[in-house]
Amino acid sequence: MDKQKAALLSMISNSALIIIKLVAGVLMHSMVVISAAIDSSIDLIASLIAFFSIRVSVKPADEDHPYGHDKYENISGFIEAILIFFAAVLIIYEAVGRIIAGTYVEKLEMGIAVMLFVSFVKGIVSYVLFKVSKKENSIALKADATNLLTDVFTSLGVTTGLVIIKVTKLDILDPIISIFVALIIIKTSFDLTKEVLKDLTDSSLPDEEVKEIENIIKSNPEVTSFHKLRTRKSGTKREIDVHVRVDRNYNIVKAHELSHKVSKQITDKFPDSHVIIHIEPEGKKEEDK
Repeated sequence: MDKQKAALLSMISNSALIIIKLVAGVLMHSMVVISAAIDSSIDLIASLIAFFSIRVSVKPADEDHPYGHDKYENISGFIEAILIFFAAVLIIYEAVGRIIAGTYVEKLEMGIAVMLFVSFVKGIVSYVLFKVSKKENSIALKADATNLLTDVFTSLGVTTGLVIIKVTKLDILDPIISIFVALIIIKTSFDLTKEVLKDLTDSSLPDEEVKEIENIIKSNPEVTSFHKLRTRKSGTKREIDVHVRVDRNYNIVKAHELSHKVSKQITDKFPDSHVIIHIEPEGKKEEDK
């Protein structure tokens, strides 16, 4: 399954589950189930954003975007994180209103069955999306999968809450539990925002990846030294450039071949990378900038 089909699967499943949860929540007069439906509505919007951002990101480079369209995925992930946050705020607002005005819940058995079914379906879809996002190195799909996985846990939390309400007969627990659900959603929003902003602000690749790149360069005996290694992430692509030094008398043709060789070694290890190798003659070393 490619990432566009995976994003479409997320959209279809979210649409169906929203209807199921919303109907159940209204029939039950349950804020916690309605809040789960609100969360799924945000997930649907996030899925739509992910789907269209992926369609744009796979477009080849053009005159206006000479480095490609990959960062559209990063922007998508950021928008999703913001939407998740506002969904949580809305849930808290509605829950507080229910606490003040009073609340009652009925048809708890139906709610428990619905939330268990939702958890099962979203768990499967989340697993598929994580698998495809890892294969395609897609931040947009990863963000969508994270949303769904969070919804699995919140749905299970809602189920547990409904069971507790049924046992204790304390309807006030319904909006209280929905507030706890919202706090979990807020944490997910912050975590996702932090990850996405790293790419949008051109942060370096993870230390372990940079170390592997350095080891690849050092593995070539023709390389006497290197400096100015710069890395960043743009959507699904890694951007890597480095200045490599060789002996001053090294043949220019061999130097050109060496740059291709090192570039291929890096892309073999990190597919879908854009690598630039600058060859310099060894001599009096300038201060690295």
